[in-house]
Amino acid sequence: MISPIRKFENLHIACWLIKDTFWVMDIRVLGIIMIFPTLFLAFYITYKFRKLLAELYHNLAVCFWIIANTVWMIGEFYFDDAFRPYSIVFFLTGIFLILYFYLFVNKKPKSDPEII
Repeated sequence: MISPIRKFENLHIACWLIKDTFWVMDIRVLGIIMIFPTLFLAFYITYKFRKLLAELYHNLAVCFWIIANTVWMIGEFYFDDAFRPYSIVFFLTGIFLILYFYLFVNKKPKSDPEII
């Protein structure tokens, strides 16, 4: 049986794919409309997993990735791609969150045996 949050994760992926499909097909109105359910679900999933650090960091990175995609998409649609440099800031924020998690948060104590 699929957990309730897993259903939201799957719906989120579908929304994200639809949003990006509208983007690549240059269907502006529908692409803009799909920003809202995609971001809502990303933030909802992040909120639901906020107590599990690994999930929190990874889901925050996904949120920043979608924000970056959104900024880039809006820039391409309406501003002659002028927002791409701003989207890079959000992409890098997501990458730095993941790096921070793996370098500092996810450290295992040296006394623990290696799990394969």
